[in-house]
Amino acid sequence: MTPEPPTRIRFVVLTVLCLLSGILYLDRICISAALSSIQRDLKLSNTQTSYVLMSFTLAYGLFEVPTGRWGDLWGARRVLTRISLWWSLFTALTGACTGLWTLVGVRFLFGAGEAGAFPNVARILSRWFPDDERGRAQGILLAASLVGGSLAPFLAAILIQNIGWRWTFVAFASVGAVWATGFWWWFRDDPATHPAVNAAEVERIGRRATASSVDSGIPWAAALRCPSILFLSLIMACVSFNSYIYFSWYPKYLGAARGIAATEAGLMASMVLAFAAVGTFTGGYLLDRVMQGGSVVRRRWLGGGALFSSSALLGCALSTEDPWLAALFTGLSCFATHLTQTLWWSCAIGISGRHVGALFGLMNSVGVFGAMSSQYLVGAIADWLGSKGYTGRMQWDPMFYVDMGVLIVAGILWSLFRLVPVEPPDPSPGDSR
Repeated sequence: MTPEPPTRIRFVVLTVLCLLSGILYLDRICISAALSSIQRDLKLSNTQTSYVLMSFTLAYGLFEVPTGRWGDLWGARRVLTRISLWWSLFTALTGACTGLWTLVGVRFLFGAGEAGAFPNVARILSRWFPDDERGRAQGILLAASLVGGSLAPFLAAILIQNIGWRWTFVAFASVGAVWATGFWWWFRDDPATHPAVNAAEVERIGRRATASSVDSGIPWAAALRCPSILFLSLIMACVSFNSYIYFSWYPKYLGAARGIAATEAGLMASMVLAFAAVGTFTGGYLLDRVMQGGSVVRRRWLGGGALFSSSALLGCALSTEDPWLAALFTGLSCFATHLTQTLWWSCAIGISGRHVGALFGLMNSVGVFGAMSSQYLVGAIADWLGSKGYTGRMQWDPMFYVDMGVLIVAGILWSLFRLVPVEPPDPSPGDSR
């Protein structure tokens, strides 16, 4: 009798997670296209706008570890449903804000609600995909998040012109609420309990691990001594410093520094983030095809080489007067940076063992320090230089020179990286980690 072929429900799970990631970044980044309208209506300076952007990022960092841990204890199905409903609510309420402090408060609660999404997604990938498929799955997932992010500036610019910035946030919020409803009804934390998954697919996945199987104690002492935890945390801080310039300020920069109209600036920002999405997908392919065998040397070459190249390409953008050519070089810089994203995820999942939610959340949350630094510095430096009489590119470009240095530091960190698990590999059958 011919054995029953394995079902492929894990790829449906991946599609559902891609939708989540895209919506998450759509809601997170749409504010970048609305900054000029918000500043004009609420009379905010660039520095005050930095506080609004930082409030989201601070909350995201504070709640990343506990929300990741909730996924370890109670399962990603419950936690991701709560996350998507919460962030959708506060995305909508952003449109109801009337001043600086209401906006800071709502964006803080938005960040608290969104925190833990990626640690719980990482947990799902570690339970639903065998090791030899996870690189591509991570690449597709992260690319999907940036596809959502790349759509956000252009879509938001068009919606703002037609319905205003307040109702634009309401429109984006409704998408997340629909996703949450469908996810809760269909998804299961353990592949073996999903009615559409057959025994052959469970065997192909090669592991069974539910929330209840997680040890209640996290090895914090071992984690804090682990060199891989330290390096991955610092790398995330540097990469987040770079990424959040584009997530938060880039359309504003294009208008204020290069004189680009709002819709065209949204299109340029979308193009730059589309390059980042392609880079993430390509990084997942390279991880599975080129990085097979777990060679640390290859990981160093990919991580370090990509980030050094990113810094050089950003320098090319700054030396270019033509705005579209500068945006092209900037997009190529983002492509190179995001080649390393899937590599980072793979290393973070690999060293975290049974505690993916909490330890992934720990490393990811350190990125908040980098993100908040760039969110603040862009606005503060622009205001300071503006007070000295500088305008246009002389007022806004210096921040990108700082960013070039940060990318070089990240490249050095990848070049020195060592892969050291926090705990000995799980000896359970079928788990090759």
